[in-house]
Amino acid sequence: MTSDAHWMQRALELARRAAELGEVPVGAVLVRDEVIIGEGWNCPIASHDPTAHAEIQALRAAGHQVGNYRLPGSRLYVTLEPCVMCAGAIIHARVSAVMYGASDPKAGACGSVFTVLPSDHRFNHHTACQGGLLSTECAELLRGFFRARRARSTSLETN
Repeated sequence: MTSDAHWMQRALELARRAAELGEVPVGAVLVRDEVIIGEGWNCPIASHDPTAHAEIQALRAAGHQVGNYRLPGSRLYVTLEPCVMCAGAIIHARVSAVMYGASDPKAGACGSVFTVLPSDHRFNHHTACQGGLLSTECAELLRGFFRARRARSTSLETN
């Protein structure tokens, strides 16, 4: 297994944790020098915080871990294409590269809807971005979560 696939597998584990908690299953791992410096999973519902996306959680954890809000030389592995909010935070944190699994056709900021990443010449910092890493597994986790949620909602309506 390549190191990219290894780190995305860890992000998938974190996404499953989010699903177990009733959150949209997205996980993120921030790595520098082949060591995890931050990780997170979606938790905006439980935390009552609209900014508590997996990527933001990982960035916050890494900032605390390394004692700096700048994270140059780091790579972020996330199971779903980052949104505009997360893409902006990734650029401000000076993350070097983002690898994501599933594309987000409703809110993706890496080319699906918006193109914030890869960052362009107008930003001080340039973050590379690549999608499709373990995309089948990442997408199926999301599809299964929403399928189950719809089934629960339908069964509640019929009772």
